Amino acid sequence: MRLDLIFFNLKALKSINIPSLPSVAKEIIKQAESYKIWLFEGDMGAGKTTLIKAVCEAMGVEDLVSSPTFSLVNEYEAGEEIIYHFDFYRMKNEEEAMDIGVEEYFYSGNYCFLEWPSKIISLVPEKFLRIFITVNEDDTRTIQLVKHEKT
Repeated sequence: MRLDLIFFNLKALKSINIPSLPSVAKEIIKQAESYKIWLFEGDMGAGKTTLIKAVCEAMGVEDLVSSPTFSLVNEYEAGEEIIYHFDFYRMKNEEEAMDIGVEEYFYSGNYCFLEWPSKIISLVPEKFLRIFITVNEDDTRTIQLVKHEKT
């Protein structure tokens, strides 16, 4: 397994209006390279959805980006790209994810952004980008990118 570590320190990710957030989103997209499955991890309120909104905007999504907490998956268009945004927080088990056809999304070749991926981790393909968001004591955020690929 190959692991690459990239670290970013950001000021509070409380609002998409934070001046540095668009440039951070662009840097994450650049670092992601060919990775299409992105796992967003962090405590409740860490800024997972806020970061996904910034990334989607940087990719050209014009639709409203919101957490798919109740619908489980939202679909966005970014030019010719499709982005699937999942929130597995309310998932009780992996069987529920299988029932919505999650593997079809994962192997579609489209971007898949997953919030609360630990609920369905054994279903995630072998190549993915893991994005850890940590809330620091001073209310800033540290974002760690880890590329996973079975080689």
